[in-house]
Amino acid sequence: MTRPDDLVDAELPLLDALAGLDAGSGGGDPDRPLAPGSDLTGRRLDVLLDAQLASRNLDHAARWLRGRGLGFYTIGSSGHEGNALVAAALRPDDPALLHYRSGGFYLARSQQVPGHDGVDDILRGLLAAADEPIAGGRHKVFGHHDLAVIPQTSTIASHLPRAVGVAYAIGRERRDGSPAGRVSHEWEADAVAVCTFGDASLNHSTTQGALNAAGYFSHRGSPLPLLFVCEDNGLGISVPSPDGWVGASLRSRAGLRYEFADSCDPVALFDTAEDLADYVRSTGRPAVLHMRCVRFGGHAGTDVESSYRSATEIRADLAADPIVATARALVGAGLASAGEMVDRALASRAVVRAHAESLVGVERLSSAAEVMAPLAPRRPDAVRARVASLAVATGGGAAPADGLTLAESINRTLGELLAADRGTLVFGEDVGVKGGVYGVTRGLQRVAGPDRVFDTLLDEQTILGLALGAAVSGLLPIPEIQYLAYVHNAIDQLRGEAATLSFFSRGQYTNGMVVRIAGYAYQKGFGGHFHNDNSLGGLRDLPGVVVASPATGADASAMLRTCAAAARADGTVSVFLEPIALYHTRDLHAAGDSGWISPPTAPDGWESGHVAIGAGRVARDAPGAEVLIVTWANGLHLSLRAAERLQREGIGCRVYDLRWLVPMPIDDVLAHADAVGRVVVVDETRHQGGVGEAIVSGLVERGYRGPLTRVAAHDSFVPLGDAANLVLVSEDDIADAVRRISRS
Repeated sequence: MTRPDDLVDAELPLLDALAGLDAGSGGGDPDRPLAPGSDLTGRRLDVLLDAQLASRNLDHAARWLRGRGLGFYTIGSSGHEGNALVAAALRPDDPALLHYRSGGFYLARSQQVPGHDGVDDILRGLLAAADEPIAGGRHKVFGHHDLAVIPQTSTIASHLPRAVGVAYAIGRERRDGSPAGRVSHEWEADAVAVCTFGDASLNHSTTQGALNAAGYFSHRGSPLPLLFVCEDNGLGISVPSPDGWVGASLRSRAGLRYEFADSCDPVALFDTAEDLADYVRSTGRPAVLHMRCVRFGGHAGTDVESSYRSATEIRADLAADPIVATARALVGAGLASAGEMVDRALASRAVVRAHAESLVGVERLSSAAEVMAPLAPRRPDAVRARVASLAVATGGGAAPADGLTLAESINRTLGELLAADRGTLVFGEDVGVKGGVYGVTRGLQRVAGPDRVFDTLLDEQTILGLALGAAVSGLLPIPEIQYLAYVHNAIDQLRGEAATLSFFSRGQYTNGMVVRIAGYAYQKGFGGHFHNDNSLGGLRDLPGVVVASPATGADASAMLRTCAAAARADGTVSVFLEPIALYHTRDLHAAGDSGWISPPTAPDGWESGHVAIGAGRVARDAPGAEVLIVTWANGLHLSLRAAERLQREGIGCRVYDLRWLVPMPIDDVLAHADAVGRVVVVDETRHQGGVGEAIVSGLVERGYRGPLTRVAAHDSFVPLGDAANLVLVSEDDIADAVRRISRS
């Protein structure tokens, strides 16, 4: 085949190297193993060459499209095409979580599913096409439900904790492989989860945590069928990995079997990957494949590689081309000639380029509503019906005669959810045997069993990763983060993974879950900042994520049921913020009044106890109320006490409990604000960046023009002991604010 005139410099080294291969003897047997004892035949490798060539030519097409202003993504897989051999060693129904240089893997996986066109998938992603089959033009990702490839964003290593969770879910199911015993049917009971990542990502705390967690579970004897694949090209953008570091780090991991293979030896790479896959599948123990590869070109289209690498280094990488290694194996086995290899490379280029040309002008997303459609589907009727069905599943039952505290209400409701849905899991630090630091999960493990209520290692990234993997596998995880301050070091598991999965898969994959977090302050000075955190800024701007914050036991029960039902019905991710200081509170105005005790709802009354997402409530009213107090959580307890005092002074207050911080019932608040005429926002979070800012701005944006003020905590961390009272909102602060505004 004649070389086309529009070849660019980056395309020439491969063609020249293929043309320079030894002629070979010809007449080889394509069904003969390429090495003694290997399962890799010439015929099989020949097919994989097509995937490798397509991946390389897609990278060139990406830069060609970008140069014409038509494409939007140029991070390529060139030099990493050996990962196609890894895909071939696995089954097409093994769940895969791929990083952005695993194009060869994706195309080889697509070859395993008859009729699937992986080239079309990737080209539509490069062009941000609205009909691209996974993200629909929202991002260029490797993913497709038919290929069991779960899409990942570009956040460094953020998918590894989820991969641990997927493997944990598979391992949990394989303990009882009978269909009757299984809860999740997303993956086969003998499936292997596989995730790929780069050598530079190895140094990220997220990777370290995931590798540690995998080794931890293995050491503990818990099945975790997970194959890590480190694609080591020796570079993190411009920073080289020190010689020997990747192998030394991975080889030393307790509980993980380690093997190395070079992508320039396709037979050894395939055999090693197949051996590891068989090991993981048969033993349920995790392993890591350290795959040596190279990177051709800069990190992305704007990265000039020659600015930080020498010509000698670049030439050395060109001599280690995995596609040339595959072609050399085929030519050496007498299955092709050097000229035929060149022709195949050019033919693949022509097919990719023609396909790209045919897609130019494809429709793209054209409205904000279209972009946001997969973010947070809300089907309140389906959620309400799900709550009712959960009640039926428990078999009904009478409510206890005595009222319940907030902690007791949550405990009872978690028990009901565990009884109603066999896929429900409750886990976190100290939640199992101990029953939680505050006793909220006490007794649940004894009733539901240690497979469904269990303690995790002390790592919030792993806790949330387990939840993400369990959720995408069809289970309903309810993880606990022990204190609000502890979630901040793992927030990307919510931001980069939980919030994005439905968005980047058009709802084909969801990870519905309920993350319980004990939080806020007012613990009478106990513990200082880390146990009295009042910062919610990192949680409130996660698109599609619900933030619930009940104050009373009755609301906690109803809202927890709603969140669990929404996770099942809509794939909703909910953060359930529980005010620690109110866990065991019994009284409201005076000792012994039991004013904070909530009557429990019997399971057959669940539907009436359901609280729609985003629905607030009036917690107290007064005839001719002069001031509307808007608040939530601890602020509700404080505001109700302040309102009682003010009533005796002749100032009537209507107290409104938001209950939901995202989505916030701001339109309902506005209606009450207009009716009452004066508003005091009681915000237990910080003045700067606190929840109250959203309430105030929401009212003003909607046209409220009456007197309005906000009482918030100081912009300070919460100190130890009585000093905490100096920076937190108090009853006196609330009462003073109401008195001032009532005179306006």
